[in-house]
Amino acid sequence: MAWYRRSKLGFDTICRYFTAPKPPINQLSKLTSASNNPISFPKTSPTGYRYYYVDSRQVRHFKPRGFKRWIDNPRNALIAVLVGSGIGVTMYFGNVETIPYTKRRHLVLLSKNMERTIGESQFQNMKAGFKGKILPAMHPESVRVRMISKDIIEALQRGLKKEQVWTDLSYGSESGSASETRGKEMLMAMTEETTAGDKWEGKDEVLNDMWVDETRKKGKDKGVKSATAHLEGLKWEVLVVNDHVVNAFCLPGGKIVVFTGLLEHFRTDEEIATIIGHEVAHAVARHAAEQITKNLWFTIGQLILYQFVMPDLVNTMSNLLLKLPFSRRMEIEADYIGLLLMASAGYDPRVAPKVFEKLGQVSGDSALRDYLSTHPSGKRRSKLLSEASVMQEAISIYREAIAGREVDGFFL
Repeated sequence: MAWYRRSKLGFDTICRYFTAPKPPINQLSKLTSASNNPISFPKTSPTGYRYYYVDSRQVRHFKPRGFKRWIDNPRNALIAVLVGSGIGVTMYFGNVETIPYTKRRHLVLLSKNMERTIGESQFQNMKAGFKGKILPAMHPESVRVRMISKDIIEALQRGLKKEQVWTDLSYGSESGSASETRGKEMLMAMTEETTAGDKWEGKDEVLNDMWVDETRKKGKDKGVKSATAHLEGLKWEVLVVNDHVVNAFCLPGGKIVVFTGLLEHFRTDEEIATIIGHEVAHAVARHAAEQITKNLWFTIGQLILYQFVMPDLVNTMSNLLLKLPFSRRMEIEADYIGLLLMASAGYDPRVAPKVFEKLGQVSGDSALRDYLSTHPSGKRRSKLLSEASVMQEAISIYREAIAGREVDGFFL
């Protein structure tokens, strides 16, 4: 084997000699003088490379200046991909949840405590921003809205088949330390119009009963459990604001806000229960936290696309192809969950389609049009809900409720 090692050493020496870059002629003398020095160290040349040095075996050595980037090493790149994929998979499966009733699985990166904190902060800003416009707790409209909300919340408790997991419903007092403009700014942000929102009537076709039935069937087959931990220990509060804005919403953490502009158009308890049930359903499904997560991915995707496509085109396409369909799917999901809530609370669910159709009519001459910009059209919404199988389920629950027989666990 000694002859093999000597032959290989000679062959490697010849290859290095012919393949290595030759030093400039004016430096050759330096290399020759260093040939008998086995510990001769390389010096940096003006061209950015190191000089040759010759060891005791007359072998020339050459190394480029600096160090190689870590990504240039295929092994390092592979390790980075594997680690990144592992982190991504862990984050996904560690934060994916199942929505009650529809069994749709969605990714929520926002923690429950953070979501509740955001809701509390927005509620305080709302109270400060509308200071002087908040109706007293004993005002007839405040009492009425609070009683209807109490029925909806108790229905939610029965739907989840849980013991008492929240404190008693209270009325939000007119107090807050935030700026008075913050509440109005938040309302404008929540009702901000999305561009080209009226161009997606055909897109509503995907939000039909078949989609819900498929997700429910998959969820039941897999035996997944609905996520309800975010509803535990909530301090539910109701606030009625004397403003002509036709709007109502439920902030994360159980903060229900209703504007008198809405009560002017919807006078019956069934109509108000329909809207409050719909808004509470958003909190049940954690739609606010889901939308924040989606906006994070949209922002990352847009930053990447900005390197190749015009920013205006990126914003328009991401809005039309991603944000609007997702928002409308959430609205249909809230319609379904809210329908079951109002039925369990003893309100006739057959009123709901008429309420949503009326919402579409009201949107033509009020601020509600901006609110509906990411919602399905009123007529389409009414048609889908009246023909959905959930309507028959809601009617059955309603009949049991008015007969004094409560139905438990209809979300699970």
